[in-house]
Amino acid sequence: MEKRETSKAKNKNGGLKTRTQKIKAGLLKSYYGNPVKDMKVVAITGTTGKVTVAQFVHEILKASGEQVAVFASDQPFKMRTLHKFLSEAWKAGANVVVVTVPAETLMDNVFYGLPIHIAAMTNFVTSSLTDMTVDEYIESEKTLFDMKPETVVLNHDDVNYDIFADFKGTKKTLDYGQTGKDVKILNSKLYAKGTEATLSIKSEVISMATFVPGETAVSYMACATAIAEAFGIKIDDIVEGIANYEPAEI
Repeated sequence: MEKRETSKAKNKNGGLKTRTQKIKAGLLKSYYGNPVKDMKVVAITGTTGKVTVAQFVHEILKASGEQVAVFASDQPFKMRTLHKFLSEAWKAGANVVVVTVPAETLMDNVFYGLPIHIAAMTNFVTSSLTDMTVDEYIESEKTLFDMKPETVVLNHDDVNYDIFADFKGTKKTLDYGQTGKDVKILNSKLYAKGTEATLSIKSEVISMATFVPGETAVSYMACATAIAEAFGIKIDDIVEGIANYEPAEI
């Protein structure tokens, strides 16, 4: 009996939170003029690497001539913060916004009602979870992919790939990794202050390099490349954008 009552309480609270966020979303859209209607939203989630991928994508889009704004943080944020950022990006002339999406933010329905152009996932490393259980994280992440993004980008190498493999974009679904079909990692070289990688995109082999060191940087480059591929960005612009990102520690 106690378990049933707890479950009912959770469902009730979840329903109240959704209704509250729906009201907030309507108010904020009205206050800020719903700028997202004129922009494409790229939402990047995952336990690690969100910020790096977001910065890669930001630089790639700039290299391709897009007017783009980026909101890249590992920390959760409120709905008002997101809508304010969208408004400021629109006023600055952006037609694409790249936003990192912590699971805690998804749990609070911060993205309620927003159209998602591309939803991409870097990975799902369970050991990185600190403030929620594995099941809570999975349920939070599913809310993003349930928002019917036009394109979904997934990491085929992730050990938990099967959990999210059923999620599809309304127009296209891309994967990346050493076992990926759309963006395939062929090989890489690791250096103390950077990383090189060779990728295959639609059978075209390309080489790229970044100032970001470490083996994980290869996967992050592949993720950003898959997102760029969804936009139809030229290979030269992808390579230039990846090379242009300089981490703060450099």
